[in-house]
Amino acid sequence: MTFDYRAIDWLADLLADAARAEIMPRFRRLGEGDLRQKTSAADLVTEADVNAERLITARLRERYASAMIVGEEACSDNPALLAGLGDAELAFVIDPVDGTFNFASGVPLFGVMLGVVVKGETVAGIIHDPVGKDWLIGAKGAGSHIRHAHGALEKVRVAAPVPISQMTGAVSWQYLREPERSRLARNHTKALSQFGYRCAAHEYRLLASGHAHFVVYNKLMPWDHLAGVLIHQEAGGHAARIDGNPYLPSHVDGGLLVAPDKDSWQELRRELWAE
Repeated sequence: MTFDYRAIDWLADLLADAARAEIMPRFRRLGEGDLRQKTSAADLVTEADVNAERLITARLRERYASAMIVGEEACSDNPALLAGLGDAELAFVIDPVDGTFNFASGVPLFGVMLGVVVKGETVAGIIHDPVGKDWLIGAKGAGSHIRHAHGALEKVRVAAPVPISQMTGAVSWQYLREPERSRLARNHTKALSQFGYRCAAHEYRLLASGHAHFVVYNKLMPWDHLAGVLIHQEAGGHAARIDGNPYLPSHVDGGLLVAPDKDSWQELRRELWAE
């Protein structure tokens, strides 16, 4: 089965449909039993996550009957569903509510993310903002754009390279072990300023649209990063695992450093991990 890039608008609208039907009606209205912990008090799932993923999955199966569909909540129940993502002819990777902690806390920083993978390569990424009602969309070889609610497209571009002392960035040190955890937290102070949205969807938007410079992630689940990395790369940025190797859909470890260009990436790798 092949992927037709003309389907990107259909996919973008599908994410918005799920947000209207299953996510926004529950925002700041979660009832008793609508929220539960997965691995910790910071790792949550709500009825919005579950039902939005079901809706998106069902619609995808109607249109792409033989495609592999990888949803965060389905994989939480059955991790074996991730097997084969790097080899699939066509796969869709869904994060129904990225930033669930924010959503459950009533903070309007969350998004719906979808990555399209063809034969082990991410070829399209979509991040929908249900609150702002717009989309950040990237397609392989076609650049990245914000599709506004009124239909206009706005091309996005990563920030211009600057020294680390002038950079704004985020380091997700909470998923690291010592001594790397303390080293990165300490060296983060070499940057001009920091941000931490607890939402990869909005963090990638910040980077791809040129309003921040870098992020470091350690936890690499595909629904959190495939769409964002593709969008960032199509906006001119550079991303690689911490060892310098390319980030692929099959990777779930090894860390990720995202920067404006390769030279900035190398400076950040040297300075953030300095002893």
